[in-house]
Amino acid sequence: MKNSNPKAKPAKPGRKAAQAILLCAAVFALLGAGDPATRFNEIGHQMMCICGCNQILLECNHVGCPDSDGMRNELMASLTRGDSDSLVEQGFVQKYGPTVLAAPTTRGFDRAAYIMPFAALIFGFGLVVLVIRAWKNRPAPAIADGLRPVRGAEREQFRDQAGKETDL
Repeated sequence: MKNSNPKAKPAKPGRKAAQAILLCAAVFALLGAGDPATRFNEIGHQMMCICGCNQILLECNHVGCPDSDGMRNELMASLTRGDSDSLVEQGFVQKYGPTVLAAPTTRGFDRAAYIMPFAALIFGFGLVVLVIRAWKNRPAPAIADGLRPVRGAEREQFRDQAGKETDL
C-alpha cells in the first residue's frame, strides 16, 4: 500500500517508542488518582497526629489517642465531599496549625528547611578544604638557636652517616 501524500515523512521508530513510554508513564502516574482510599492513604501520610506522639496520622499507635480517630474521620469526610488535596490540607492547617503537616511547604520561609541542609553541607566541605590547605601549606617549625630544619637528600646523608657511625 502506497502513501497517497508524497511529501509525508515516515514516522521514526524512536519517536513511536518514546510516545509509548510516555503513555505508559502517564498511566502508572495516574493509576488510582481518583480512588478515595488511595487519596486517604496519601494525604493521611502527609499529616502528623496532634496528640504529641510525633507520628504520622495514619500510623499513630498511641493507645487511646484522643485525636487520631477524629482527624481520620475528618479526613475521610473531606474526601467524600470531593475536596481537593490542597483544600483538605488547608483545612487541617487552619484548624490544627502548620505543625499538622509532616513536611514543610515549599513556599515562603519554609523553603529554608529544604535549602539549609545542602547549604550547610557545602559550607562544611568548603571549610574542610580550607583547613586541609592551611595544614598542608603551614611553615616549617622553628628550631632553637637559629638552626634550619634538614630535609630531602641532605637528611638522608645525615641518616646514612649516623647509621655508619653507630654501627658496631
